[in-house]
Amino acid sequence: MLRFPLIALSLLLILTCPVHAQESFGEQRSESGIRHSFLIAGNPTVIVSEEGKVTWKIKGKARDAFVLANGNILLSINNSASEITPAGETVWKYQLAPENKELGTAVRLDNGNTLVVERGVNPRLLEVSPDGKIAVEVPLLPETDNAHMQTRMARKLPNGNYLVPHLLAFAVKEYQADGTVVKTFKTDLEELGGREAESWPFTAIRLENGNTLVNLTHGNQTVEFDADGKVAWHVTNEDVEGRFADPCGGQRLASGNTVICSYGQKKPGMPKLFEITPDKEVVWEFFHPKVKAHEVHILTTNGKPEGALK
Repeated sequence: MLRFPLIALSLLLILTCPVHAQESFGEQRSESGIRHSFLIAGNPTVIVSEEGKVTWKIKGKARDAFVLANGNILLSINNSASEITPAGETVWKYQLAPENKELGTAVRLDNGNTLVVERGVNPRLLEVSPDGKIAVEVPLLPETDNAHMQTRMARKLPNGNYLVPHLLAFAVKEYQADGTVVKTFKTDLEELGGREAESWPFTAIRLENGNTLVNLTHGNQTVEFDADGKVAWHVTNEDVEGRFADPCGGQRLASGNTVICSYGQKKPGMPKLFEITPDKEVVWEFFHPKVKAHEVHILTTNGKPEGALK
């Protein structure tokens, strides 16, 4: 399970880091006055303050990224999982195995290991120890040889299992450490448009209530499944006036609201990130003409740390 309590001192270090000039970056809009600081993993990869200033950035297109409790940033970037200080020093790194093609997930776990997922001829989920050794290796069953389409963002669960989205299998699979699949959430259900909707699972998050939140890229939907794989909550473009465009990353906030990355959004006047309530009301948006937001880590809301990130 992933938990990153945001220590106030660590957060202050990031948000006041002098390494880069604090340029203005995009626009936050909220009728209710919501302001966030957040880390975007994508193009570009940046941390933005509540005041709309870039407080940290790095070259490259990250696929996954989190601010750690120690103030460092963990990234999946350039086919590596790298922990980088606010000043830009790499203090830990795991490089993709040479036989595989892509490294996607990068998550720091409670036990100090880092969860990574490799795509290619040997699709696998790994826990890598702080000294760089492979502590856990889980063979994955993506049901395709297309390396790029095998998996997306995996997460570890409190019970020790792992949630892994498999795009072309139209499934989020829950794996035990021995590779046994103990549960499958199907994303080609008729009420989600079937296979024709191409609702490929991208980011899957186990919520405190036991449900599983999944962003469905291409299908332009977000769905919450109950423990039996039935749809408990479902948001489409009809609910949010077309704001979905290949949703990739996402986060459930302490408020119960959900932030969604609209990675493929190219329409002028449409947000790259947006926040919706359980009643499907859009209450916050982030606009930028060029950003491609692959994943997001919301750090604060109106000056208050968001707390544990699941």
